[in-house]
Amino acid sequence: MLCCKSEVKVETGPAEDTFDKAWAMHFLDSANTLFSEQFRKGDSIGLTNWYWPDAELLFSNQEPITGENDIRGSWHDLISLGYPTFRFKTTDVRGGGNYIIETGSYEMKDSKDTLVDRGKYIVVWEKRDGVWKLIKDIGNTSMASEE
Repeated sequence: MLCCKSEVKVETGPAEDTFDKAWAMHFLDSANTLFSEQFRKGDSIGLTNWYWPDAELLFSNQEPITGENDIRGSWHDLISLGYPTFRFKTTDVRGGGNYIIETGSYEMKDSKDTLVDRGKYIVVWEKRDGVWKLIKDIGNTSMASEE
């Protein structure tokens, strides 16, 4: 009786991880600070510029938001609620090549520094022609609904 033994080779990629986590954390901290400042100033155009034209916003209780006009409109609507503080805290970062995946938490506060929303998010950054922008933005509240 003949028996065949086949060997399976798994492609593992480069021996070294080329992802620079320290650089990514610095980049994300800077981006989140600027994003929060643009939100505070009511700059929906500036917020929209963080996204690639084919990006998607995936927020709680909404259909996906796509396209520059709809993304800008969504940020405009959120800004119009009048909450000046929208802060982000990166809790995990992973990536490689042209992608960074950022996981974090957020808080929104009103002008009296009262918490109005807190939640979590995952965003996917994509680098095109040397520029990093958001391609996917998923966020949802951690607060109980008022129903």
